[in-house]
This record gives sequence, C-alpha cells and structure tokens, in this order.
Amino acid sequence: MKKQFLSMLFGSMLTISLLVGCGSGTSSQKSSKFQMLDTDLRVGMVTNSGTIDDRSFNQGAWEGIKDTVKQTKYLQPNGATEADYLQQIANLYDADYKFIVTPGYKFETAIYIAQMKYPDAKFVLIDGSPRDHDGGVEVGNNTVAIYFAEQEAGFLAGVAAARQIKEGDFGFIGGMAIPSVKRYKSGFAQGILYANEHLETHISLKDENIIYIGSFDDKAGGQQLSAQMYDRGVKAIFAAAGDVGLGVITEAKGRAAKGEDAWVIGVDVDQYMDGIYETGNNKSVILTSAIKYLDQATYDMIKAEVEGKFPGGQTLTFNVNNNGVGIPKNNPNLSEETVNAVKQVNEQIKAGNIVVSGEE
Repeated sequence: MKKQFLSMLFGSMLTISLLVGCGSGTSSQKSSKFQMLDTDLRVGMVTNSGTIDDRSFNQGAWEGIKDTVKQTKYLQPNGATEADYLQQIANLYDADYKFIVTPGYKFETAIYIAQMKYPDAKFVLIDGSPRDHDGGVEVGNNTVAIYFAEQEAGFLAGVAAARQIKEGDFGFIGGMAIPSVKRYKSGFAQGILYANEHLETHISLKDENIIYIGSFDDKAGGQQLSAQMYDRGVKAIFAAAGDVGLGVITEAKGRAAKGEDAWVIGVDVDQYMDGIYETGNNKSVILTSAIKYLDQATYDMIKAEVEGKFPGGQTLTFNVNNNGVGIPKNNPNLSEETVNAVKQVNEQIKAGNIVVSGEE
C-alpha cells in the first residue's frame, strides 16, 4: 500500500529534473512552480529555533506552503522545549489551522503528544518520527513522517565539487551531529571518493577538517572555524549547519573579494545568491548546493490532503528516484563537463548501480 501511494504521489509531482532551479536560498525553491490549490484548508507551520526566512531548512518547507493555499500562518516558539512547541501547535489549532507542518527532529515528542490530543488535525513532521519519551515510535493515522536521503544529495555535491576543483583538501562543518547532518557528511565523503576513483580527481577530506560545531545558530563560530580551515589550505567547505553555514559563507565571501580561492557547498536549498561577493558580475562563493526539495514535500502533503489522499500513518522518504534531492541545474560555478558527469552519476544511482550509504 505504501509503495502504491508513493508511486501515485510522485507520479503526480511537477516535473523536476535532477538538478532543478538555480537561485538563492531565498528564492531557489520557487513556490511559483506549484499551482495554487482551490481549497479553504488552513495550513500552519511551527519553526524550532529558526525563522521562515532562514534561507535554509525552515524557508524551504515554508515555500511549499505559502503560495499553495490562501490561508497560512507560521509561529516561532519562545523557547526550544516540548512545552514551547506544544503551545504553538495549540495556538494554531485554536485558530483553526488544523493542517500543521513541523520541520525538524526536535518536534518528535511534541508531535507524538499532539497527534493524540488533536485527532481531527493533520501533522507533517519533517526529518523525524513521533516518539514517546522512551524513544518508542508511533506515526498516528493523522500524521505523516517525512525523511530525505541526504546522503544522496551529499554524494552528488561531493562528486560535483571534486570534479570541478580536481585536487586539494575539502572540509565539512556540521551543525549538530544528528542523523540528517551525518547522512549529508557520509554522502559527501563517498562522493569525493567516487570522483577520486572514477573521475581522476585527487581530493582529500581529512579528519581535522570534519567538525560538528554543536549548534545551528552560531554564525560567528561558523566563520571562525571556516577561517581556520581556509588557513590550512582547504579549498571548499560543505556547511550543513543552518545559520552556522551563513558564517562560513561570510568568511568565504571576504576572502574571495580579496582574490583568494574559498568555496562553499550550500545545503538544503540553492544558496548561490547568498554567496555573491561581487554584485556587478554576480560572482558567488557557492560552488554548488546539496538540496532537499522541502517545498515539494510540503506541497505534496497539502495536495494529498485536499484530494482526500493524505498518507496518514506512513513514513515517506524523498530521494533521487523520486526527485526529492539533488543539486542545482544552473550554477555558473560548475562547468558543462561537471554537470554532465553529475547527471551520469545521478542516473547510476537511479538505476541502482551506485548505492550511497547513509551510515558513517
């Protein structure tokens, strides 16, 4: 039944290629690609520590909502506890927003409680599953849990970056060492290895250049860590770290403006425009981005609800095979040869000839 639903769901998705849409973190996942649905459904979203204009995870999810239905609302909790999340969920519910999207694993216990407390509401939990305080998982009939194959996005980004740079050291800065971030890192490392073995590249990802900062908000820390890496000769840093990544981008932009080679691989959305350091020529430090089509996921769930096909009780994974992850199609910093090489790798993943592990 699950496979049948997935087939129907992704068969009806808008056609998006491996590498869809180039733009900024603020515009790369254009919700204008979605048709406004004819519905009175009121859709709400609760963020965790970030805002809906974070140019990353939260914004990606929000962009699949805001131009899809007419009545939308988002709330940001005052704190980061289960009680804070439940309060904002209650506020949305009381305002008659009974289709609620929550991006991030931090909502797992809150949604476990909310799905039972509000049986007439629908919940979309991204990057997590409803869990009780003992770790037991139960996806209620009014809830869908959505995951992404970050390892595949990271793999494609690793192949692209390695193929473009060809030789030297790369770095990785993760936010917190949670499963989704670790999958990004694992895929990135595997992509580099694949390029070294099959595309005649010579890229290293040394242990000293793999760092989890322990936060998604510490921009200054991200800038400081990236400065240290660039000073060690690292040519490109994959920053899977939310706002921390903006600090990495800031450091890279400052160096690029002085003529240094300092590249960044963006995350979750296409961050090319965030990396522009020379506005007249639109030069950017973003080499490519490992994208999760969060907007597609939220749009698909809303559309399924409107059509009476909400996949309650299920856990869905968006991956290369259903166009749920990828890298940008149009990035000025990737050569045509690199883009073609990545397309071939993408097809090999789809065919099952390349299997990207999500384990470190």
